[in-house]
Amino acid sequence: MIYLRGTTWFMRRRRPKRYAAVDPREILNISLATDSESVAREKESAVWSELIEGWEAKLAGRDGDAEARYQAARDLAQQRGFRFRRIEEVARMPTAEILDRVEAISEVKGEPDAMEAAALLGTARPPALTISRALEAYWTLARDKTLGKSADQLRRWRNPHIKAIRNLIGVVGDVELERLTPDDMQDFRDWWIDKVEEGDVIPASANKDFTYVGAVLRLVAARKRLGFVPPTPEPIKAGRQNTRLPFSVDWIRDKIIPGLGGLNSEARAIVLVMVNTGMRPSEIANLGGDRIQLEGNIPHVQVRPEGRQLKNDVSERDVPLVGVSLEAMRGCPEGFPRYLDKAGLSATVNKYMRENGLSETPRHTLYGLRHSVEDRLLIAGVDERVRRDILGHSLNRQRYGDGGGLPMKLEALQRIAL
Repeated sequence: MIYLRGTTWFMRRRRPKRYAAVDPREILNISLATDSESVAREKESAVWSELIEGWEAKLAGRDGDAEARYQAARDLAQQRGFRFRRIEEVARMPTAEILDRVEAISEVKGEPDAMEAAALLGTARPPALTISRALEAYWTLARDKTLGKSADQLRRWRNPHIKAIRNLIGVVGDVELERLTPDDMQDFRDWWIDKVEEGDVIPASANKDFTYVGAVLRLVAARKRLGFVPPTPEPIKAGRQNTRLPFSVDWIRDKIIPGLGGLNSEARAIVLVMVNTGMRPSEIANLGGDRIQLEGNIPHVQVRPEGRQLKNDVSERDVPLVGVSLEAMRGCPEGFPRYLDKAGLSATVNKYMRENGLSETPRHTLYGLRHSVEDRLLIAGVDERVRRDILGHSLNRQRYGDGGGLPMKLEALQRIAL
């Protein structure tokens, strides 16, 4: 109902119970700022609708998740006649504009309404979006890119985005966008370079992933007005600049082996196994206890295509264990459950090496241990066939026999053992 108080018309209504949590007033007496009854009746409905919208926004801010609360603050600011601005922007406004915002904040029992203050003064913070939630948001925010697409076209458009984001999460984890660092993207790039170098993919495949990752993260950050630009990986160029550098023997012995104490036990053991075997990190990480043979005359591990595909046929092989590699494997006789069929090993080790001064140069990464074994075998005069049998490389000629088997491999690795 409306009523006249002096020369001004007011609206009197009971607050719905639904909004008791965000407005303690049971009866509202709201000035309609007019002395005309006809104008007051026209304004009554609009003013009530604005109150409802404000209460709904406050409820969303009170009961919703982080994203809902942030959106509620934006909606509430708009409902009060202002554009939402983050507090850093509000602080740079002319004093008169700041005062307008302050004066627009209503009071509850003599105190400024906290939700309205957060909305109008910009203290509401943007939600902490994880990588996976950013992808979920992307489908809605990028809907203009799907206009006119058939169901099959939509599927083909979505799938590479899903694959790229899944790969990124596999390497760096499902972290918040705001916490993504250039180092995280370098780890992701290094993971792809390992695959390129092994011949599993070509640089263009990696670069497509980088493009899709950048498209998702940057569009979401921009459309959500998060106030920062997430880092993205640098494209991989074809050529020798992507070749992993081998670590020198002195560096491995004096820096890497004694410097791994801060790594988790499984990652540390995998690195030490690489030192004298040159095995691929994934080959070691996916060893089952039944494939780790520590008894007998020649302790060794057996690389088999069990539950996963090997790079090629010659990757299926037996590799003797010597020196620090044998000692490390004795500490993990059942394998490495933390990294079994999981990504993230290389990123963890590479980050640790960078932060602890274990990278011989900025271009050295975990994979350099594999190349070090190859170089050390070559310098020691080990036959090419035996070298390739140890490392799981193809031989550019017909293979006859078993190349001397475990005894020949053992003799070769003992020459270079650390």
